[in-house]
Amino acid sequence: MQVTRILAIRHGETTWNAEKRIQGQLDTPLSPRGQWQAEQAGLSLAGEHFDAIYASDLQRAMHTAQAIAAHHDLSVTPDQGLRERHFGSFEGLTWTEIQARWPDQSLSWQKRDQWFTPGNGESLSELRERVLNAVHAIAERHSGQHIVIAAHGGVMDVLYRAANGVAIDAPRTWELGNTAINRLLWSPEGMTLVHWGDLRHLEGEDSLDESST
Repeated sequence: MQVTRILAIRHGETTWNAEKRIQGQLDTPLSPRGQWQAEQAGLSLAGEHFDAIYASDLQRAMHTAQAIAAHHDLSVTPDQGLRERHFGSFEGLTWTEIQARWPDQSLSWQKRDQWFTPGNGESLSELRERVLNAVHAIAERHSGQHIVIAAHGGVMDVLYRAANGVAIDAPRTWELGNTAINRLLWSPEGMTLVHWGDLRHLEGEDSLDESST
């Protein structure tokens, strides 16, 4: 089986990103800045050839993918397996509000306890399994091709860890900027990292960096 090239991109900024408010699987739209970021990403990738474009079915990821697809004769295929982590009772709240309401749960979250589940949400271990199963299925379907996957910070974090052999509960030292372009190679044996965090299309504008929103 041939290698699949993956361009993985986090969605553009939302108002809730700027407010440090947890979105999880709530379907929030891109902000004007996020729309601009997505358009800039699309322009920067217009000269590349892609065989397929996939995205989380949440609109912030779909709209980012559509900004890329607009420069190619491709439609965007939604996939629920690419959704952000389900944050349960944390969703809709700011980091400060979560810490004030549930200090013990907030600490477990900050310490990246891989078994911790916020409310009726999803643990880090469950997120990893879901995302890797989804990406494996997509990449296998497009063996030897070049594909785009537009998703969320939590999804990008899982892919980085898988490609570099980093445990899901290890502290994060890499960035997950809005519309950062990340390139990986997939084979049945696993993923390898080619390049991470390309933000040149934003011309130096600051971008947010939080894996869990």
